[in-house]
Amino acid sequence: SCGIDCDSCRFKTEQNCTGCYVHKGQPFWGTCEIYACAASQVLPHCGKCCDFPCEKLIEAHMGENPDGNGIEIDNLRKL
Repeated sequence: SCGIDCDSCRFKTEQNCTGCYVHKGQPFWGTCEIYACAASQVLPHCGKCCDFPCEKLIEAHMGENPDGNGIEIDNLRKL
């Protein structure tokens, strides 16, 4: 829901993570606020939100995340 390509995410193999949809926003590392936000608005992903891209999404993928480069936001734009 946040634009991460789960198939190319390193945590898929490192942590046996099957993604937020399977875990209902509760992946191995804790609660995903981005998933919860989209789910509360009954949206399939953040790209469908009228506030896209919001500060929460930008911060998650370009701010505090040292691996973030914004590709997730581009992925959502394509959806």
